[in-house]
Amino acid sequence: MLLPSVSLLVQPPAMYKMKLSAFAALSLLLAGCGASDAGEIPPEKTAEELAYISDASPVDKAELDRAISPLFEDPAMAETRAFLIMHRGEILAERYGEGYDEDTRFISWSMAKSITGALLGFMVSDGRLVLDDPAPVPAWQRPGDPRGEITLRHLIHMSSGLDHTEVGPEGGKTLFEADTQRMLFLDGAEDMAAYAEARTLEAQPGEKFEYSTATSVILSDIITRTLTESTDPKVRRDATMRFVRGRLLEPLGMESTFVEFDAHGTMVGGSIIQATARDYAKFGEFLRHNGAKKGSQHLPVSWVQFMKTSSPNDPAYGGHIWLNKIRPEGRNQVLFPDKGPDTIFGALGHLGQQIIVSPEQKLTVVRLGKTQDDVLRPMTDQMGDIMALFPIEN
Repeated sequence: MLLPSVSLLVQPPAMYKMKLSAFAALSLLLAGCGASDAGEIPPEKTAEELAYISDASPVDKAELDRAISPLFEDPAMAETRAFLIMHRGEILAERYGEGYDEDTRFISWSMAKSITGALLGFMVSDGRLVLDDPAPVPAWQRPGDPRGEITLRHLIHMSSGLDHTEVGPEGGKTLFEADTQRMLFLDGAEDMAAYAEARTLEAQPGEKFEYSTATSVILSDIITRTLTESTDPKVRRDATMRFVRGRLLEPLGMESTFVEFDAHGTMVGGSIIQATARDYAKFGEFLRHNGAKKGSQHLPVSWVQFMKTSSPNDPAYGGHIWLNKIRPEGRNQVLFPDKGPDTIFGALGHLGQQIIVSPEQKLTVVRLGKTQDDVLRPMTDQMGDIMALFPIEN
């Protein structure tokens, strides 16, 4: 997803958390005691002190450090703010840019789409929604409306046929004419789902792959309207959050995760969720374990397998998740099919947000930062090089 490079959209860590030292100082002030009464407040750790590689690493620590360092130090990678490797369910390596740490919430951008895909899976497994039924969007159900042929499968495979333009230049529109920008920030921002659902068809449903944040917002709206018939924004938000917390966040221990909604109470499920690097890793591990957590099966294995199966119109895209497979000619490669197993999959977002999972290597790797979308290749290749250091495991 290509968006304007506006500093407010990628906020500094201070806007997401109160530093421990500031909180402690305020507590001491309110309590009427000074630092000498409560002991010295430990200084915050620097980025160098926060860097960690476990002694249990199956890869030589020095070699792994050399592979990770370019993400933070090579100008070609731009700005990496957080990096984390989980191996066999344990944090193996972790590093942060200056001013960020394990408590910083980072914006998901399009990694949110994969979370929305998992949430849809709960709905389908509960029998509340059916993949190949017409998508339950009231605006499409009028007699003679060709959009009534769009199914949930079409939507989750980004093949609805709706006239959605994700980025300006490629779609022949200026940046601020593209649907994603208009929906998120301009005339569609108050009711994003209504904007997305009002678009007409440009292709027959199921015929054309078109990556679209608006499509994920439609799925978010379908989830909410399945949970409640209310049009009250607060009721819609509350119903959705009860579902998200109860089915995903609490079982996975994703305690930092914050979900954004528009003014109509629709989850911005295509692009705006906030969470720490560790929480994003927990989501990746959840999918690595095929929807299980600590031996408990939450999301059916069949749904995770569906998410990881190539869609008909792009082998590198599954059910709202990217796959490590070669894309058709003319489309940019998004992962690194020449550097790792084709079973690798990932949740990817604007400016180089990545949760990459390799089941065969027992790996989940998270990278968060700010690298412009048109120069992502060096950073993504480096991620592939890091993962290639790890052996295939039984």
